[in-house]
Amino acid sequence: MPAAQGQSGMIAVLMVVLRRDLTLAVRRMSDVLTTLFFFVIVVSLFPLGVGPEMAVLREIAPGVIWVAALLASMLALERLFSDDFRDGALEQLLLLPQPLSLLVLSKVLAHWLISGAPLVLMAPLLGMQLGLSWDAIQVLLLTLLLGTPAMSLIGAVGAALTLGLRGRGVLLALLVLPLYIPVLIFGAGAVEASVSGLGASAHVFLLGAVLVLTICFAPLATAMALKISME
Repeated sequence: MPAAQGQSGMIAVLMVVLRRDLTLAVRRMSDVLTTLFFFVIVVSLFPLGVGPEMAVLREIAPGVIWVAALLASMLALERLFSDDFRDGALEQLLLLPQPLSLLVLSKVLAHWLISGAPLVLMAPLLGMQLGLSWDAIQVLLLTLLLGTPAMSLIGAVGAALTLGLRGRGVLLALLVLPLYIPVLIFGAGAVEASVSGLGASAHVFLLGAVLVLTICFAPLATAMALKISME
C-alpha cells in the first residue's frame, strides 16, 4: 500500500506540473503561434525562391520541412526553464521529494505538446504544398512524431546548461544544433527514401532508437544540469 500511494502521489505531481505548464502556455498563446507561423512561413518561402517546378519541390521537400521544424522547435527552447527560474518555481521543483528527472520529463512533454505537436499537425498541408505523395506524407508524420520529442529532450539539456547566462540564445544554438544532426539525417532520410521508392523502415527504426535513448538519458542529464545551474 505505501508503495502504491507513493506511485499515485508521484503521478499526481507530474500531472500537476504538466497541467501548470500547459495552462501557462495557453495564456501566452502568442508564443505558441510564433513557433507555428515561423514553421509555415519558412516552408512556404521555398517555392517562391526555388521556383514552381513540382519535381524540384518534391525532391527538396523532406529536407526543407525537417530543417524548418528543427529551427521552429528551437524558438521555444529558451523559455523551457527560464520563466520558472525567474519566478522561483524552479527552486521549488528542486525541493520536491519526487525525482527531478521525472519532473523534467513532464515539463518536456508539456513543451512538446505546445511547440512540437502543432508542427506535426501542420506538416501534411505543407507536404502537399510541396508535392509529396500521400505515402511520403505518412512517413513524414511518423518521423516528426518520433523526431520532435527527441529534439525537445535534447534541447532541454542545452536549455538547462545555459540557464541564467547572458546571450544564452546563441550559446544554446551552438550546443544543441550539432546534437540535432542525427535526428535531422534519419528523419529527412526516411522521407527521401519513401519519395524515391526505397524502404524507409531503416531510417524510422534508427529514429525510434534515438528517441528511446533520449527518453532514457536526457532527463537525467537535464536534472544534473539544472542542479549545477542553480548552485
